[in-house]
Amino acid sequence: MIRPPACPICQKTLSLDDAERKRFFPFCSIRCRQVDFFRWVDGRYAIVEPLTGDRMPAPGDGPPGVEDDLEGYE
Repeated sequence: MIRPPACPICQKTLSLDDAERKRFFPFCSIRCRQVDFFRWVDGRYAIVEPLTGDRMPAPGDGPPGVEDDLEGYE
């Protein structure tokens, strides 16, 4: 049996109708959506992946103008 989706913050079970209608899915409310956002901003969540040479961007591969903004910060 497939379990119905649950809010990743408060674990409230969402009905399938709620999941299709809510603009803040997979969260049950705007509050839970904001809690998740602020956890990312606060640094509580992180995507931890080692950067190896083949995964690191080469100089000049970034968006235009990025190098100009970073001059003097090395």
